[in-house]
Amino acid sequence: MKFVDEASITVNAGKGGPGAVSFRREKFIPKGGPDGGDGGDGGSVWLEGDSGLNTLADFRHARHFKARNGDPGAGRERTGKSAEDVTIRVPLGTIVAALETGERIGEVTEHGQRLLVARGGKGGRGNVNFKSSVNRTPRQFTPGTPGEERRLHLELKVLADVGLLGFPNAGKSTLISAVSAARPKVADYPFTTLYPNLGVVSLEPGRSFVIADIPGVIEGAAEGAGLGIQFLKHLQRTRLLLHLVDIAPLDGADPVAQVRALEQELAQFDAGLAERERWLLLTKTDQVDPDELDQRVADIIERLEWQGPWFAISAVARRGLDELVGRIMVHIESVQRTDEP
Repeated sequence: MKFVDEASITVNAGKGGPGAVSFRREKFIPKGGPDGGDGGDGGSVWLEGDSGLNTLADFRHARHFKARNGDPGAGRERTGKSAEDVTIRVPLGTIVAALETGERIGEVTEHGQRLLVARGGKGGRGNVNFKSSVNRTPRQFTPGTPGEERRLHLELKVLADVGLLGFPNAGKSTLISAVSAARPKVADYPFTTLYPNLGVVSLEPGRSFVIADIPGVIEGAAEGAGLGIQFLKHLQRTRLLLHLVDIAPLDGADPVAQVRALEQELAQFDAGLAERERWLLLTKTDQVDPDELDQRVADIIERLEWQGPWFAISAVARRGLDELVGRIMVHIESVQRTDEP
């Protein structure tokens, strides 16, 4: 399924049913008085978080959602039936805003969380509500109030603990498929993921984290080139960035230059994102002669003047993955403890 991270929809809540004008008519009671009941409430429209979804693709075709109107009131003080609410399932990380004004309405971040986006109208009042000592046969009633109508802009920002960052063919998709159950498309030629993939990395019961494979970024992305810049926003939610770079690119590119170029793109897109905790992963070590590997790794680290954690790995050969995943888990748990009130 194609990944879609933005969509526009229209939601219409139902209007309230009108109140009734009715008078009690029973044998031997010729003047029974008013007994018109109230109208039912119109249905509201809600968004509900669903952890089983990771795209807004369903809204490419279903763009209009409408709740039913409330039923009118009836005699014998019977209240009209209220309409059922309409619930729209959305992936976690969905941000909702008014399409015309851009005003933010809310955000859905947890499974089962509900967000009211269009409130149903209230039912009208029947004539039984208007009787008094001076008005024994009221014919007044009120119609139901209209339901809200809104045009909404939905934007999805993937919720993940760890985000993979790198140029196309840096080995991101291979890594996520090696450490999780996610199965993104992988190719041997310079190929970039077309949409983010989420994978759950589980070490043991109760210890797991979510990792996101973000489409590769190319130089000039901050000015709109390529696909990756469209998805860099998904990295803004992550607790840790893993910066992958091919240790021996087929085109002979310099890994150090690639790291610097991507750092520049990050800074242009979001200065805060550029300062996020970032670890360096030198990938595809299985494609380098073992006698040259240590020297090549040392050269890259020295020229980068890299101060943070770094790992030399091979997802294909599963070299260095256990240590990497263990370190990530410890880091995530440490951050979670820090975030606790």
